[in-house]
Amino acid sequence: MDFAAGSLLLLSRIQFAFTVSFHIIFPAFTIGLSAFIATLLLAHLRTGRPHYRTLAKFWTKVFAVSFAMGVVSGIVLSYQFGTNWSRFSEVTGNVLGPLIGYEVLTAFFLEATFLGVMLFGADRVPKWLHALAAVIVAVGTALSAFWILSANSWMQTPSGFEMRDGIAYPVTWFEIVFNPSFPYRFGHMLVAAYLTTSLVVLAVGARYLVAGRFIEEGKTMARMGVGMLAVMAPLQLVIGDLHGLNTAEHQPAKVAAMEAHWDGSHPADLVLFAWPDAAAETNRAAITIPKLASLIITHDPDGLFPGLKDFAPEDRPPVWPVFFSFRIMVGIGLAMIAIGLVGAWLWWRGRLFDARWYLKPVGYAWWFGFVAILAGWMVTEIGRQPWVVHGVLRTAEATSPVLASTVAVSLALFVCVYCVVFGMGVMYIRRLLQKGPVPVTHGHDDDGLPNRPLAAAQRAAREALAGGGAS
Repeated sequence: MDFAAGSLLLLSRIQFAFTVSFHIIFPAFTIGLSAFIATLLLAHLRTGRPHYRTLAKFWTKVFAVSFAMGVVSGIVLSYQFGTNWSRFSEVTGNVLGPLIGYEVLTAFFLEATFLGVMLFGADRVPKWLHALAAVIVAVGTALSAFWILSANSWMQTPSGFEMRDGIAYPVTWFEIVFNPSFPYRFGHMLVAAYLTTSLVVLAVGARYLVAGRFIEEGKTMARMGVGMLAVMAPLQLVIGDLHGLNTAEHQPAKVAAMEAHWDGSHPADLVLFAWPDAAAETNRAAITIPKLASLIITHDPDGLFPGLKDFAPEDRPPVWPVFFSFRIMVGIGLAMIAIGLVGAWLWWRGRLFDARWYLKPVGYAWWFGFVAILAGWMVTEIGRQPWVVHGVLRTAEATSPVLASTVAVSLALFVCVYCVVFGMGVMYIRRLLQKGPVPVTHGHDDDGLPNRPLAAAQRAAREALAGGGAS
């Protein structure tokens, strides 16, 4: 590969990585947040307790901003398939195009149809219809994840197709949609979205409790956040193990990079920390636990699985970003398990809302899930290299015939625009969280601002009563 082609490939990959990293955090958050809002509205419908409705209206504002930023950043990704990755689109369009189309037809249209009712119908439609709209939006976000994960999983473990003159053609759609890695990756991502949102909700509730604000709402957020973490975080560990076994079967080079495992002729030690040296094919400053990686991957301490030396250098993924990203993801996952189980123990003992030593640090842990998701996607996408479709199409063969300077300019513009637009969006969400879930009482609306029509009506009523009493 000459210098120009290498520069084009590198810049195209950086641009797509930058835009998709911004994009993924918003759909992941809205998948979990829509389910949380639907749960709150159903709880209000069942119990009639007003703080559930107050919380639902509060988090719906955050959802609206996050959903909008997710849609905007997703449109950019679609254009890049044509501008930067036209050869990829040409080879795989017959398979991936319909999957993306199904996502629009079944998920996006469903969300768009009921999103307006969810966002603006709280005081305009019956409570049951508002709750139903929120449930349908939550189902729609999960359906969207279904189709996107199906398409991406096909790129990891392609099946159900045939190649004709270098172009992929579908043969069995069931095998394409439910390809070998899809069930594990879909479950892993969906649970990650719910965990991310649960930790954000718990962190916000913890901050309110520590500050002595919105106590009833803070207690509800703390209970629901801890409950989800205590159940879903250990479940994620099980799903992750199953996903790892599937990856070891279908993408052994990725697993070797994740574990920085070089020599497949010996049982693999679990490398807690090291600096992988690809040139020397060894690990520097390694801290290991003997045979534990073999036990995890093969469920046998003396089991063998391929090492990086079993693959030609040009077929190996970059080791150190995969190795470190995997450890970041696992480390945060273990921290989430600890937060959930400790919180559940405090809840059981009746001390959850008073344990400041627990609430204070948890209030600053809201970002854990987002970093874990980004790290997990780095493992998935960088670990697939040098393939864009594993075993079918190399990344270097998938780019568009454009100048590297063109991609560099567009990348610089993306960085500037994204930092401004999404920075403003995040700042607005922060302001909403600081303002808090102000209930609709005493002549104030749900923003905490004077409700002029309501206040005027109250004044008129008082004057009428006063006049009647005088006469």
